[in-house]
Amino acid sequence: MHKYTKKELMTLITGKLRRNFGRDVEEATSLHMFKACALVLRDIMSERQMKTADRVAVEHLRQVHYLSLEFLMGRSLMKNAYNLGVAEPLKQAIEGLGFSAPDLFEAEPDAGLGNGGLGRLAACYLDSMTTLEIPATGYSICYELGIFKQKIVDGQQVELPDNWLGLGDAWLIPKMDETEEVRFGGKVEDEWDALGRHRVKHTGYDVVLAVPKDMEIAGYGTEHGNLLRLWDANSPTPVDMNLFSSGQYLKAVEQRAMAESISKVLYPEDNHYEGKSLRLKQQYFFVSATIQSIVRKHRAEYGTLRNFHLKHVIQINDTHPTLAIPELMRILLDEEGYGWDEAWYIVTHTIAYTNHTVLAEALERWPQQLIEKWLPRIWQILIEISNRYQRALTDYFHGDLSKVAPMAIIWGGEVRMANLCVCACFKINGVSALHSDILKRDVFHDAYARTPDKFTNVTNGIDHRRWLSECNPELDALIRDCCGKDKYLLQPDALKELEQYRDDAGVLSRLGQIKADNKKAFAAWVARESGVILNTDALFDVQVKRLHEYKRQLLNVLHIIYLYQRMKADPHFDFTPRTYLFGAKAAPGYAVAKRIIRLINSVADMVARDPACKDRLQVVFLENYRVSLAEKLMPASELSEQISTAGKEASGTGNMKFMMNGAVTIGTLDGANVEMHQVLGDENIFLFGLKAHEVAEMKQKGYKSYEYYVHNPELRAVIDQLNVGFGDGVAYDDIARRLLFGDGGPADEYLLLADFESYRDAHQRAGLAYQDPKRWNQMALMNIARSGIFAADRSIRDYARDIWNVPVRALK
Repeated sequence: MHKYTKKELMTLITGKLRRNFGRDVEEATSLHMFKACALVLRDIMSERQMKTADRVAVEHLRQVHYLSLEFLMGRSLMKNAYNLGVAEPLKQAIEGLGFSAPDLFEAEPDAGLGNGGLGRLAACYLDSMTTLEIPATGYSICYELGIFKQKIVDGQQVELPDNWLGLGDAWLIPKMDETEEVRFGGKVEDEWDALGRHRVKHTGYDVVLAVPKDMEIAGYGTEHGNLLRLWDANSPTPVDMNLFSSGQYLKAVEQRAMAESISKVLYPEDNHYEGKSLRLKQQYFFVSATIQSIVRKHRAEYGTLRNFHLKHVIQINDTHPTLAIPELMRILLDEEGYGWDEAWYIVTHTIAYTNHTVLAEALERWPQQLIEKWLPRIWQILIEISNRYQRALTDYFHGDLSKVAPMAIIWGGEVRMANLCVCACFKINGVSALHSDILKRDVFHDAYARTPDKFTNVTNGIDHRRWLSECNPELDALIRDCCGKDKYLLQPDALKELEQYRDDAGVLSRLGQIKADNKKAFAAWVARESGVILNTDALFDVQVKRLHEYKRQLLNVLHIIYLYQRMKADPHFDFTPRTYLFGAKAAPGYAVAKRIIRLINSVADMVARDPACKDRLQVVFLENYRVSLAEKLMPASELSEQISTAGKEASGTGNMKFMMNGAVTIGTLDGANVEMHQVLGDENIFLFGLKAHEVAEMKQKGYKSYEYYVHNPELRAVIDQLNVGFGDGVAYDDIARRLLFGDGGPADEYLLLADFESYRDAHQRAGLAYQDPKRWNQMALMNIARSGIFAADRSIRDYARDIWNVPVRALK
């Protein structure tokens, strides 16, 4: 593997500046400089990827296609330099050319092509698939605007557009010659030829062009290269010249605007008909282009699709890409002329499904008329799949419709995407042991009873090279000193070797100092960004994740209000000083989540204004939470809030990032917290709250949140305070009502009041432990030492062995 020097990189960068931007170094702006550096790394990665593609073709290797509507890639310059082994010489080259390397890295926008954990997981998996030398391609949409930039104005979330492509397009290679055509609308007619063979005639449709823009993916310590293919939506006729000539300028570009709207925004709001239509179009556009592309290349190589399932595995990440199933059927039936049974065999041996949720509202259902209108041929195929499946289920369950109805694909005017996946995919996996058990026991119980071999588990994992080594260099240095150089980067289990230092005063003291340094560095960044001065002597208690009621940011806030009230009532109330840090974006149409953000900011404002809280209690809402902010925050965090209602969080990956960086978890036995507890034991985690089966039992018996309010005076005082407000003139009686009486739904649906007391007690235990630095540092050390199992490399090895049937890189 070629090792690039500072001098070589300086020559390559100056060459790019001249050829691509017509600038000498002296004339170049930081924008030119960033793009030149990106193009140099892109060239190195392109060469590797092309060699990989040649090897895959020559050896006829089986390929993995990872379909996800989200890829939260974050920043790429530092990550790619790190994986390519040129991070240090690149920094030196940038400085040698008169620019600041930290400023240049900081200037890159996050590629926010995702919403949260699902998209970040997909990005981590791409890194691991490449590092483990699996021939793989990720597929998504080239959203012009990623997840919105969040601004907090008067305590409330305001969404601003996030145009990441200004600098981000330096990573994208358009491949115009691989453009695919995607069809919407029109009508379908059946025809039979003289031999009685069926043909489908599709007329009157609108065409949208899918132009691939490829992002190169570098693996760590390997020459192997993979791709993330992002589809950009274009119109085949940019301008209607007749309309333009007659002065109807807006109408002339209408078709182009309609086509381009498909790749304009990540997740358009879908609480209205137009939004639902656009989201459905996005999903079909993305899978149709992807499946056509895979099929076209396969046919060119093999001349037949009869071996398609032997050479490809298509992994669909959640239900968003489910239309890949009928789309592959359409191509096999209509374009290849295969019979139904042969086509169905290929489809059901090619596609596998990862489920990410047990929340009923997140298991996608599409109105029948939308699919009929926009995808008439897909609708016909869906009806056929649904009818055949329903007949098979009716036979299996001896006509018991109470069993058949919940498993049906089309029912009550809706198409249920999760049921289509369960019917057609050869493997279905959950993303933590608890989650996979819930899928078998509850969500897909009857399907599991009928086809148990389809169901398996692959617990999520994170890219530990990014989320430990790269973002926490001091900790990385300690691990290298204790665990044999850089062995853990490719063998994350090597972190276990840290355990032998659990009583080593020198190592524990160094670990404590690393955390203190990281807290100071993060506080300095926050002060520069927002002017807020964090108390670095206090325990950094952190909850950062998407804002959703089941993740229970509200429980955290209720506890903070309790602490504030105790402090005001009793000046001698002794508790460990805390700096509470929140980061979260609420979906634009999720009114309750937005109210909770406003509540957090109201409480933060009240605490900041009260001199009694100085050096004891601080609450800060970190604006615009994103990957690059997380990379600064994780190394500084000390207590990680993973407090979802048990049975609701599929896995979580933030919990793993905190653990790997030596934060201790306070959490429920939910998602991957269960497996974290298994490896950590009771002594290295602060558990509280109802377990998943207890939650179910309590709901079954009829949960009455009001009784907790009546019988617990401290909790009652907290909720009464919501009705009054916090001194900024805003009352939160709507949230109080929701907790006590429901708001058109069940009261306190996520059991905050039931878990409040247990949560408060766990916080007391955590505070006491923090007062003993040796004990706390031991806990932190054990968290790091036992986090190797949560590396994405382990997850991908599980997928490769249990689902994809592909070989992975052997480690020496």
